[in-house]
Amino acid sequence: MAALIDETGEMDALFFDQKPEFAWHEGLLIEGTTLQVPFMADAVTMVNPASKYSFLNYLHHQKRLYHFYFLESFHIPRREYNHYLQWVSKQLSSCRFSKRVIDVAEHSDGYEVSVEDVLTGHVETYYAKHVVLGMGSAPNLPEWTAAGSRNLYHSSEFLQRRNEALGETVTVIGSGQSAAEVFLELLKEQVTAGFKLNWLTRTDGFFPMEYSKLGLEHFSPDYTDYFYRLPRSLKDEVVSKQDSLYKGISADTIADIYDLLYERTIAGQKPDVQLLAKTAVKDISEYGGGLLLDCYHWEEGESFKVETDTVIAATGYKTLWPKAFSSLAHLMKWDEAGRPVISRNYQVEMHETRDEHKVFIQNGELHTHGVGAPDLGLGAYRNAVIINSIAGKTIFEIPEKNVFQHFGIQHLARKKQTV
Repeated sequence: MAALIDETGEMDALFFDQKPEFAWHEGLLIEGTTLQVPFMADAVTMVNPASKYSFLNYLHHQKRLYHFYFLESFHIPRREYNHYLQWVSKQLSSCRFSKRVIDVAEHSDGYEVSVEDVLTGHVETYYAKHVVLGMGSAPNLPEWTAAGSRNLYHSSEFLQRRNEALGETVTVIGSGQSAAEVFLELLKEQVTAGFKLNWLTRTDGFFPMEYSKLGLEHFSPDYTDYFYRLPRSLKDEVVSKQDSLYKGISADTIADIYDLLYERTIAGQKPDVQLLAKTAVKDISEYGGGLLLDCYHWEEGESFKVETDTVIAATGYKTLWPKAFSSLAHLMKWDEAGRPVISRNYQVEMHETRDEHKVFIQNGELHTHGVGAPDLGLGAYRNAVIINSIAGKTIFEIPEKNVFQHFGIQHLARKKQTV
């Protein structure tokens, strides 16, 4: 959003981040891993391809255009995507790091924003007509008994902790891309490190994510429009059935794992590896200097235990409503599940209409806008909608039809009326 606004000359904006510098999933920037979306899902391209902040312009400045040209891949290294976003953020004076927003309160001319300097503890106050909250997400670690143990940690910390002693047995828990990438890295190290390796998941199997071209059209403004019109009572049910669209493993990663396992079984070798699906980890407790997993194979209906020294839990992320916005909670509308009610233009609905002073949500609208909410390919689009709403005019053109299929039958009614 900062990059898009910077080139419009239409509004003044500041962006606060408590981190010391920009960092995108730094714990999972494993060498050889790629984005699961095309490189055009950068900060700007999908609404302003001529922007100086595009990924292609970044490559030009890095003198890597021909390297990328010959690479012939839409899916760029994850490490390079992080470096690209750092390159963008360093050019934006509106981005302020080591700044923690501690309160946002109503003010006669909009909102009063209290910001603490993480390094000095000094608090400054800013006044804004509008506020945009980048929700993001936080690592989700189940409330197992051993939570807090040094030997049990979330996959988001993997790179920071990969050089620690893992012990004789290492267990990965999870069914998504992060679990697969961590397992593959550990599998590569297993021969020299000599540990036993487990991979447990409660899903039906180690299945690939849906990646067909028509399936990908669910990550479009068109599907967002369709999903938003669905009754609120139906939305949660729909999302719960769409895991394969965004929670599976890439087919390439599965192939890499299988190929390596095949290589390790040549000449009768038997790698000390266990992959087990349909297994729910009910609890993890400390046991004899290690960890004990209470597991349940839900299809066979049998409980069993697994002893391990280290657990790396790729158990996903959860959306947390920041405490800094607690002062606004009484002004906002909430649904029956305690989630903010969000308009189609990503504006938080209030009990009293505030057309002059708005609050917007980024990446906290899965329950209202569907599976595309966290998708990088819709980030620039969402920001363009918000910027247009704040400006009260069209700064970024947004096409009405972006995909080949129709997700509902509303267009049939329009055609009938036209006839």
